Amino acid sequence: MISLTDEQKREIGQHFVFGFHGHVVSEDIKTLIRDYHLGNIILMKRNVQSIAKVHALVQELQAFAKACGHEKPLMIGIDQENGLVSAFSSTATYDAGTQFPGAMALAATGSPDLAEQVSSASAREMKMAGINWAYRHAHTISPVADVNSDPRNPVIGVRSFGDGKANRSYILTDPEKVGLFATAVARGLTSAGVAPSPKHFPGHGDTHVDSHLALPVIRHSLATLLITALPPFQALISTFPSATIMTGHMALPLVTGDEVPCSLSRKITTDLLRTQMGYEGVVVTDCLEMDAVVNGYGSEGGAVLALQAGADVVMICHTFERQRGAIEATWKAVQDGGWTAADINASAQRVRALKEKFAGSWEEVLSRMLDEAELQKLKAVNAELSRKAYAASVAVVRGPVSGIISGVKTVLVLTPEMQSLNKAVDDADGVLRTGEGGTVRNTAGPSYLALAALIARRTLSSQHIVYSSKALDKEELRGADVIIFVTRNADQSPWQMEHLETLLEAKKKAGSEEIKADIVVLQSCGPYDLLKLRGALTVPSLACFEFTPPAFEAAVNVLLGDKEATGIVPVLGGVVTGL
Repeated sequence: MISLTDEQKREIGQHFVFGFHGHVVSEDIKTLIRDYHLGNIILMKRNVQSIAKVHALVQELQAFAKACGHEKPLMIGIDQENGLVSAFSSTATYDAGTQFPGAMALAATGSPDLAEQVSSASAREMKMAGINWAYRHAHTISPVADVNSDPRNPVIGVRSFGDGKANRSYILTDPEKVGLFATAVARGLTSAGVAPSPKHFPGHGDTHVDSHLALPVIRHSLATLLITALPPFQALISTFPSATIMTGHMALPLVTGDEVPCSLSRKITTDLLRTQMGYEGVVVTDCLEMDAVVNGYGSEGGAVLALQAGADVVMICHTFERQRGAIEATWKAVQDGGWTAADINASAQRVRALKEKFAGSWEEVLSRMLDEAELQKLKAVNAELSRKAYAASVAVVRGPVSGIISGVKTVLVLTPEMQSLNKAVDDADGVLRTGEGGTVRNTAGPSYLALAALIARRTLSSQHIVYSSKALDKEELRGADVIIFVTRNADQSPWQMEHLETLLEAKKKAGSEEIKADIVVLQSCGPYDLLKLRGALTVPSLACFEFTPPAFEAAVNVLLGDKEATGIVPVLGGVVTGL
């Protein structure tokens, strides 16, 4: 076994991207930067308080890396996808970046140009904070290039630009449409100096298994993938070469001959992505703390296998012991000849080129002060762009909808009790799950409270009820003129559809004293909800594709008749079938 030089250890550290906890530079991350030469950082929601504080945090990280002898500045990424995954965006508790629509909402606008404008605008805010790489351990503002072919998909869903079905609103097929939008987002990010990282190669869309929790096994041949999942990635290689691409944790046994996660497979990373598809940029893995990898290989073993497979940078977001162990396991693999000098050198050149283009020089990084006046000007412009994008995204599923709550006496808003649907969207610390003693800590969720408050401000009288799997109290439903029945991925929570069916049946009854109100359905997340409705939908329905306050404001503007809904449903061929 050979001994590694300090120079070799410095080089190995450039092939990892790690996260840390808290709003200040932790001792753990300092140890990794100083002693293990960590070259890349991922920031997440837990690290964000404001743009100014993110800027200060990044400057401290960069200054520390320089003091520790790093040759080039750190690549700094952020957990920011826009839409439902927006760690950098403002919340009810802090003022940070602008909230913009996510992928499916942008696709609903029908405008790749608008998607490019949005990604460029968001990237300019991030760049002012010192962020130069857009990625996440499970999806970000970097384009999600997955084609959401399985409506049951618990982790992609509205974070994709579309599914595998031809869309009557586009000339292109949907895989081509996804590529068109993903390329637009990559172009917008790059124009603002932020490296995009399309994911999750070779495609996480055609599965109903969440790779946070288990290994999805997708039994498609390469021939099938070439016409379904791979076209968006090919566009991001051929049309607008993306600086980085993220590999995902799913198995393709008909392609690889085994059930090794794609992120750890040389047949995927090197043979398919690099050799067959011609990709020459940096390959980064999804987070190696996800159960799809941890259960079979551990984060440490997964890191070594991913690098041997051809990945340039491996990601571990949360746990210091796993992060340190992964680098030490890689040191041993190099000592044993398990990661060859030729592969290391080729990978190092790609990482170095990425840093030269997006991180810049130490002088550029450490002299980048935050101009608060310029930031406020940018945020004002971006706020208007956000309103424009959200307004263009709202889609009528069944009309008429416009003005349905205008001038009515009493509006009843029914929103679903929050459930944890997937770790990428829901709060990782359990805020929306249960509190002390097993009680629900926040039954509505802040976005639904914002919806109810908005309707209260803009109507004569309103009431907000959070409904759950328990039976609805029909006494509470009497007296309303209009009921806004809000769903959130009801195809995965059948009790929501059961309540809607109950309401519709009660309203059908001749002379019913229970429900006389008009009913309108607002789909606040995936547009697959109404597929579970056993009868034909006979009431108006509107889709806003995400439960963010700006999306709800755009939907309410339509319900009040202040705006027309011009969006289209970007899945299921442009319509919700069977209605």
